[in-house]
Amino acid sequence: MNADRRRSTWLIVAMAVGALVLGIATTMVLAGTGAFRHAAPLAWRAQGARCSAPALPGKVVDVAVSDMGPGLMGGPGHGMRMMRLVARPATATAGVVSLRVLNTGAMAHEVVVLPLSSGQGIGERPTGPAGKVSEEGSLGEASRSCAAGEGHGIAPGAMAWTTLTMRPGRYELVCNLPGHYLAGMYAELDVTSR
Repeated sequence: MNADRRRSTWLIVAMAVGALVLGIATTMVLAGTGAFRHAAPLAWRAQGARCSAPALPGKVVDVAVSDMGPGLMGGPGHGMRMMRLVARPATATAGVVSLRVLNTGAMAHEVVVLPLSSGQGIGERPTGPAGKVSEEGSLGEASRSCAAGEGHGIAPGAMAWTTLTMRPGRYELVCNLPGHYLAGMYAELDVTSR
């Protein structure tokens, strides 16, 4: 085996070992924060918890929440994030804005709307010992399966929604169940004046 081929083989092995170590470390962090204790109750899984949102007022932003369940880790461009929260479109006009949230994962999730201060980026909020961020200043949330507003989490396969009156600014949409924010469940929503 020539030197270039040995280096190439060594690099592949080193990358594989690094990915394995990162996966194990991430799993340990999530387990330590209690993220895995928020799997959907058996009753939700048995019922299939499928539903759809009614016609919603204002600008509708579709939010998809997911975890390592079916479809997350297999697609291109997903990186090493264990969980995801994606808003489309990521911009809305000030006024009435409705968030329509679909849980495509295998665990319960939620979406809390928090303002971003000037210079603050998404994913930068400090988390407490329970693996959650402060919800101070929250505009509202979608966390009730098949209904509007606050609840105990959106069941896998279910939708939830909330309608808010939003001023121009930058907002962070987060899943604030223990450990989910640390696992990558945040996205930015920009609200413009026009």
